[in-house]
Amino acid sequence: MVSKRLSREAGHRRKFLTIIDDTPECERAVAYAARRAKHTGGVVVLLYVIEPSDFQHWLGVEKIMREEAIAAANAALDTYATKVRETLGIEPELVVREGKTTDQIHQLIEEDQDIAILVLAASSSKEGPGPLVASIAGKGAAFPVPVTVVPQNLSEEDLESLA
Repeated sequence: MVSKRLSREAGHRRKFLTIIDDTPECERAVAYAARRAKHTGGVVVLLYVIEPSDFQHWLGVEKIMREEAIAAANAALDTYATKVRETLGIEPELVVREGKTTDQIHQLIEEDQDIAILVLAASSSKEGPGPLVASIAGKGAAFPVPVTVVPQNLSEEDLESLA
């Protein structure tokens, strides 16, 4: 079910959602989404999802691991946010969630009706396009907004001309 997007209504700005993770292609998705946001007067949203821990039965260990994961998430978001600010002069929205990545993407899209496009980047590796891009083709993983998939090997010039 597709819920109504508010990004075209007065007082709302179209948001481009991209996922921050440790994949090499992540940087390309952020670069494209930020340029699209700047060129269209929109906003780029950077989402970092902390996957559930396998150490939930060890309370003390789980608490430390969770704190470390949150610190790593914030550090990764800060790194990408700084790049966006310095290269394009726009302020991204930063979001940290805990849970399964696809579930958290769906939940954020439903909660923020200004999110109009999900931007992912495809890996150029022989192993495949990457876990998120592979998931959009999976059963029941379709997202309720259009998905733009950016090839990892696009140059800065290519990104600029396409965005």
